Amino acid sequence: MSNESSNPSTQPRAIEAAELAGDVPLLALPDVVMFPGTGVQLELKDTALADALAAAPETVVAVFTPKDAGPEEFAASDLYPVGALARVVAVRRVAGTSVLVLRGVARAEIDSITARSPFAKAKVREAVEVNAADDELTALFLSLQQNVAKVMALLRVPIEFAAQVAAIETPGALADLVASRIEATTAERAELLGILDVKARVRAVLTRVVRRGEMLAMRDTINAQVQSEIGKTQREHILRQQMKAIEKELSDEDPDEEGDFDALEERVIAAALSAEAREVAQKQLRRLKGMAPGSPEYSTTRNYVEWIVDLPWTEASTDATDLARVRAVLEADHYGLEKVKTRILEYLAVRKLKSDKKGPILCLIGPPGVGKTSLGRSIAGALGRKFHRVSLGGIHDEAAIRGHRRTYVGALPGRLVQGMKKVGVTNPVFMLDEVDKLGQGGFQGDPSSALLEVLDPEQNGTFVDHYLEIPYDLSNVLFVATANVGDTIPAPLRDRMEIIEIAGYTRQEKLAIARRHLVPKQLQEHGLTAEQLQITDEALQTLVDLYTREAGVRSLDKQVAAVVRGVAVRFAEGTTNPVVVRTEDDVRTFAGPARFRDEILERTSDPGVATGLAWTPVGGETLFIEATRMPGSGKLTLTGQLGDVMKESAMAALSYVRANTHRWGIARDFLDKSDIHIHVPAGAMPKDGPSAGVTMLTALVSLLTGIPVRPDVAMTGEITLTGQVLPIGGLKEKVLAAQRAGIRKIIAPALNEHDIDDIPEHLRKDLDFVFVSEIRQVFEEALETRRARRRVGARAA
Repeated sequence: MSNESSNPSTQPRAIEAAELAGDVPLLALPDVVMFPGTGVQLELKDTALADALAAAPETVVAVFTPKDAGPEEFAASDLYPVGALARVVAVRRVAGTSVLVLRGVARAEIDSITARSPFAKAKVREAVEVNAADDELTALFLSLQQNVAKVMALLRVPIEFAAQVAAIETPGALADLVASRIEATTAERAELLGILDVKARVRAVLTRVVRRGEMLAMRDTINAQVQSEIGKTQREHILRQQMKAIEKELSDEDPDEEGDFDALEERVIAAALSAEAREVAQKQLRRLKGMAPGSPEYSTTRNYVEWIVDLPWTEASTDATDLARVRAVLEADHYGLEKVKTRILEYLAVRKLKSDKKGPILCLIGPPGVGKTSLGRSIAGALGRKFHRVSLGGIHDEAAIRGHRRTYVGALPGRLVQGMKKVGVTNPVFMLDEVDKLGQGGFQGDPSSALLEVLDPEQNGTFVDHYLEIPYDLSNVLFVATANVGDTIPAPLRDRMEIIEIAGYTRQEKLAIARRHLVPKQLQEHGLTAEQLQITDEALQTLVDLYTREAGVRSLDKQVAAVVRGVAVRFAEGTTNPVVVRTEDDVRTFAGPARFRDEILERTSDPGVATGLAWTPVGGETLFIEATRMPGSGKLTLTGQLGDVMKESAMAALSYVRANTHRWGIARDFLDKSDIHIHVPAGAMPKDGPSAGVTMLTALVSLLTGIPVRPDVAMTGEITLTGQVLPIGGLKEKVLAAQRAGIRKIIAPALNEHDIDDIPEHLRKDLDFVFVSEIRQVFEEALETRRARRRVGARAA
């Protein structure tokens, strides 16, 4: 074994010619190349050589390197041609072995091997170096010094050794020292040792030093990159562990907090999140690891991650595909409403044929109490989907739809995302109740504008809640909106929905609904059975006709409840006999006196009163228009809280009468010394619209001719100055109101004749419809003679 030492300050005595006159000991050291000025420590196994060298201090020996470290017997040609002459510094005895310390002095060339026993000897000579000092050699020397200093800095060589190297003043000595220490193979070192030209040797060593410096610099760059990538994670882990230990010592937090975090992390891993949601959740988890559990931001971030995990991203319920079953469920839950039922069955049929069909966005518009909200629940039950209702009435903050941004304290997602978390599936039925009563936009944003994205099938697949800030897919949700009035829904929002208008129920439909649904429900809610209380169809019809006047059945439900409560009191007081509510008197006993009566015959008995039909947000209504004449100067007075359009209709009616007095035998100067007053009772309610024009004109003609209007006739339609009758809206609602009031004949514009198909067939049979295009046709049907009136009165009595 060998151990190189290079202390330039210890210089051995130079070789004298006499010392090379004879044979010198030869050391053939495999893989060891000795340079002048460097030292070597060897463990000698040859005891004869060790004893001889110990007896002769400072003996000169020749040190050569074999080309092949194989056989022990070697010739001079088996050695590299240039070796080193070294002087023995010491021979030490250590633990039974001999350690030889040598110091290189000069280069040597071998002539021959002269002896092999008791140890090898050879005839050698000192190699002659070429050392031509010039500017080039000086420049090479300076460059070698600089590059060696750079490499030592990269290798972090001890300062003492660097100072020793800097003290070397000759190029050859520096080249030899660097060559002995530079990373190279044995052959490369032997090659450097064999260069006798000092300038060439310095250049060769410089080339290797520069290459070594570049490799070391590249190594440091790579290490820095690796440390920044890998070491960052390790440092963060160590720092987190230290932070946890410090927090555990300083805080009173629950020791199970770390376990809760691990559980949350497992939930994130197990959840079927979208790619973007998973990336955001994992990022927030990394932030959560570095936070103190007691900090406010910790709970905020944790709640955010829990919201992401709790939302359904892929879970969906299976739609019912049996159309017959769906139809049966819808029929059992609701009576009538054929348009809605048909539309749901159409959607389900298409979905059955095309599974990726997006759900329709329906908007049910109709008066209160017709079952719009309960119909949404019925749709969900028929389809086998979960149901969630969102009440939009009075909402004036956009955040209710889109959620609050997380920068606010107590921020939460919007009602839609909250509803999705509650149902736990991606395809529920969402009821957007009272969409027409959304608040107006202000500094808090416009909620109706926020709904535009929700109710657009092309956009709601990437709905972004302000709290989540992650696209969420709402395209599989079946949205069903409800409203009482379509006019107050913003046009862009209305355009995105499929409008289905529900006009209301006929008397027959109300009777059927009461029998099938209302009575059983009230019996159950009040703890009675069908054996204890029976309400006949006659009694139910009395409740429909004399106790309610509505398009829906909400008031009817209350009246049925009043009857049931009255009977419940009797049973609570000890009655055991079954109760049958059969007649009007029975109904009056429990529900009190009737709230409505047949007043049309009484109110239209005098000329100048006509019955009109009006549309309101709560359904159709009958409207009495009264006209009277009094001495005056030709003024027209309009009362009854009429809107501008309705006032203009009255003015148009009066103008038509004045222009056509000759047709009805009315004096041309009837207005010169008279005033006309038109009044619409129920003055506390605002009224507007053009459809009362026909009724106002009929009342005026009745007043001025003295011919009463038929009591069983009601009319609707807009008029022009030429006597044309123009179409109106809400015909079905108006017809239902006429039926509730006992009207038998309805006069309507001819251009509305196609709307007759929306009216139930049994109602078309019970009523006489007259469609007119000119006002004279209205007079022919509405005005009557005294004799005809007496006959009508007799029939009514």
